[in-house]
Amino acid sequence: MSLRWQAALLDPLMAGGWAVVHCRQQFLLDSNGVLFPRDWLKRLDLPLLSEQGLGHFDGEPVFLFELDFPAEVPGARWQGLRQFMQEDDRDLFQLLGYATQIGTWVRQHRFCGSCGAPMQSRAGERAMYCAACGVQHYPRLSPSMIVLVTRGDDVLLARSPRFAPGVYSTLAGYVEPGESVEQCVAREVREEVGVAIHAPQYIASQGWPFPHSLMLGFHAEYAGGDIVLQPEEIEDARWFAIDNLPALPARQSIARYLIELYLARRLGHPEPVLPG
Repeated sequence: MSLRWQAALLDPLMAGGWAVVHCRQQFLLDSNGVLFPRDWLKRLDLPLLSEQGLGHFDGEPVFLFELDFPAEVPGARWQGLRQFMQEDDRDLFQLLGYATQIGTWVRQHRFCGSCGAPMQSRAGERAMYCAACGVQHYPRLSPSMIVLVTRGDDVLLARSPRFAPGVYSTLAGYVEPGESVEQCVAREVREEVGVAIHAPQYIASQGWPFPHSLMLGFHAEYAGGDIVLQPEEIEDARWFAIDNLPALPARQSIARYLIELYLARRLGHPEPVLPG
């Protein structure tokens, strides 16, 4: 976690501070940025679902206003989380990524999945509680893997139809019940591009707020097979020489880190630092 941004459980009853306004992976911002005076926001007629304490940014308390829908505020506009990822403020993206995960969790647990009664934030801990039947839910993390497959001076990159034009990235997928992350790596590579890999090696992890994943990053060496695309998931996949790479994912992403780390090690350059 960065020095500028520190997560903490703040009591919404405390006065003052700043707030970010979130709705479905979008944040409100104006000419001053995404941090608004909290007391000023409280005077607006916002469709507030929940208010959550997030932590401290530059030493100041920050809260989350999770809205039911993206209301219009004079002089402000809405911007998606992925756009913030493209910008160069790593600390701010950490804050907004955390806010997104907490906001998504609150939105998805407004009502109890067991009895249907309204749920409430539990004082003193990050939990949603059903007073009717006692069910309690904590913020959810979905484990997923992301892997760079290599073959000497070539890297295997693919693109999804959802990517920005021209961008290629590493392969990724969610861990299925009953399998290890290493088994998931081999399965996803086989399913998405049809090739076999040697045993993957764990590299690093990154919280991935789209919407609530924990990305476990791996490197794996190619073992054999020809590229065969999984049509519903992969638009294109190919081997790229390390000196002739396509457009790559955002620098804030673990996908970009895995690629740049391999290049650095292959070329004898200083190793990059994983964002976040």
